[in-house]
Amino acid sequence: MPELEVPGASLHYQITGQGPLLLTISGANGSYEIWHPLTQFLKDTFTVVSYDRRGFSRSILSGSQDYEHRLDVDADDAAALIKHLSPDQPATVLGSSSGAIVTMRLVQRHSDILKIAVTHEPPAAQLNPDFPEIKKNIESIYDTYRRHGVPPAADQFCDYTMLGEERAGFQRAFDPRSGPYVFSNVNYWFEREFRYPFTEFTPEMFEPYKAKLLPVNAQLTNKKAFHFRANENLTKALGLPLPIFTGGHIGYASHPEEFSKDLLKALKEKQSA
Repeated sequence: MPELEVPGASLHYQITGQGPLLLTISGANGSYEIWHPLTQFLKDTFTVVSYDRRGFSRSILSGSQDYEHRLDVDADDAAALIKHLSPDQPATVLGSSSGAIVTMRLVQRHSDILKIAVTHEPPAAQLNPDFPEIKKNIESIYDTYRRHGVPPAADQFCDYTMLGEERAGFQRAFDPRSGPYVFSNVNYWFEREFRYPFTEFTPEMFEPYKAKLLPVNAQLTNKKAFHFRANENLTKALGLPLPIFTGGHIGYASHPEEFSKDLLKALKEKQSA
């Protein structure tokens, strides 16, 4: 698999398909494997590039890290991949969960290299009026992780995010027995990324970029969940539609064919708007 050297890390990525570039950005697991099912239904339309975000799986850290500006660094990593693989044409980006948070920062920092940025259920907690309460709950989950380890924190996280039928899948994703990188990825996520929901996003920050921004939510996600409400509040403030895609928070993995159809339809409508 190819790799791209960036400041402080080596980004491990894969390329599948043909056509204009579509970059996928993973959420909590940080690894590109979760996009494999969806890629098979998009490869005839796009050159799909998926990658392990820095510090996850095979994207090895190679120097000191600027964790105070971690989100900016993640966005710059995505931009580096786009510039490397599609230097002459803007790219479409699909980020989910905390990967959608990265995508939102990418829009702010590198809008010139983007065609459309799809943000699938970002946990952008500050877009919600009850942010102080959300923050307390996130801190409680993090405290559980530090005191008692991953499994109890994962259970608490699943409870708080109101997972339904996807709960078992999320719990497997936190189980070290489910893959060679899971233990390190989950701990790295809790330590270095779990507080992404504290990112200070406001609707006004995205007003200049709304022509390129495509927020989407999932059909099976509980509408009271803070990550569902974040996109609702953003789109209402910006006057944007909010497409609802098949599946839940990881619908791109559980319902890849239907999700791919939803994505292509939403992209077409966005381009013609």
